[in-house]
Amino acid sequence: MKHYDAVIIGFGKGGKTLASELAKHGKSVAVIEKSPDMYGGTCINIACIPTKSLVHSSNERKYLEAPKNEFYKQAIEEKDKLTSFLRDKNFHMLDDKERITVITGEATFVSDDKIQVKTKEEQFEVKAEHFFINTGSSPITPPIDGLKNADLVYNSTTLQNLDTLPEKLIIIGGGYIGMEFASIYANFGSEVTVIDSNKELLPKEDRDIAEEVKKVLEAKGIKVEVNSKVESIKNENGGVVVTYRVNNNSVELHGSAVLLATGRKPNIENLGLENTSVKVNERGAVVVDDLLKTTANNIWAIGDVNGGPQFTYISLDDFRIVKGQLFGDGSYSKQERSNIPYSVFIDPVLSHVGLNEKEAKEKEIEYKVVSMPAAGIPRARIIKQTEGLLKALIDPKTNAILGCTLLCAESNEMINIVRVAMEAKLPYTFLRDTIFTHPTMSESLNDLFSKVD
Repeated sequence: MKHYDAVIIGFGKGGKTLASELAKHGKSVAVIEKSPDMYGGTCINIACIPTKSLVHSSNERKYLEAPKNEFYKQAIEEKDKLTSFLRDKNFHMLDDKERITVITGEATFVSDDKIQVKTKEEQFEVKAEHFFINTGSSPITPPIDGLKNADLVYNSTTLQNLDTLPEKLIIIGGGYIGMEFASIYANFGSEVTVIDSNKELLPKEDRDIAEEVKKVLEAKGIKVEVNSKVESIKNENGGVVVTYRVNNNSVELHGSAVLLATGRKPNIENLGLENTSVKVNERGAVVVDDLLKTTANNIWAIGDVNGGPQFTYISLDDFRIVKGQLFGDGSYSKQERSNIPYSVFIDPVLSHVGLNEKEAKEKEIEYKVVSMPAAGIPRARIIKQTEGLLKALIDPKTNAILGCTLLCAESNEMINIVRVAMEAKLPYTFLRDTIFTHPTMSESLNDLFSKVD
């Protein structure tokens, strides 16, 4: 039996940051990660970092006349080199600390205060005062006829291991993950078709934004089939055939690879939560309160596994909540978390914070709306990325910024400026009159907010 002050199950952003904080306060910590390929967590190894490396490489491919298969293989190698470097760095960042032990193995709860750990070499039990579940999420595999026997079918993790560019890529699922991969692989030179079951593209977005996204995708040669239900997948002549139904018609689509971009689920398999007083909801997420504590008094759940927004920066913010309870005044909770921004790295990037028009109407919130095309931004002309639309909602009574959507180059940086202004409760006039350097994409916020009557 081994004893620690704290055990963190999973090596994600929130968990690894918490491990360092606990050690700094003199606590003995064990971080248990079942795969040596996942040191550092989902973001570093299979999500944010590698996919954005591919985004960058694919954008370069647009402007180069390099053979596409050779260029793609190099991009995969560069991505692998980057993730390998970060994985090693993250391992040593924790394991080299005197009070932290990284254990490569699978952890299963035996009770609220004890787990069993199984490594390649041994099996043993661990007791701790506090446990933190930080096991992340994984791709959902939908029930599709023939899927189990079909080759050339990948998820968002396994597709990144493919070093041969698919000539024809079929993406099942038109959400944000599907859109990112569609843009990446179209830029690399694949012929891409997206099959989406929703009645309209990106249903959570305003229709004018969604229409602009559609134009961007179509300009890349990406075909999007909405309101379509996939019926079966099968191997055929060295490729793969996807049969789907659209407008009561059955369509067969031939491809060289299929990407399942059908969402992600919390990783709770084999955790042994049934042996504890920890509850799980109908979506398979660990139930937590506003302080991220589970229904067991000594166990917390942070990151994707607790069913919150699946962003690495939310996992980091989960750390802040737990840190406040353990070493602060405990005043910060999920209740204080607001205006969570996001960016979808299609080309150009789609970024959003706060309310959009659709949500404002549903909530019967009064607003003014302003918009402008990205083509009107000098910087966009210089970098030859003029596609897109900028849009903001303003409270007509208080002049507060209610929300902002930016479909334009470098919007992933710009949206953070808007979010800071919203969190500081500054009126839209602050961004309208702020001095920005020129020529930049950020200065377009002057022009966008100058349109408010």
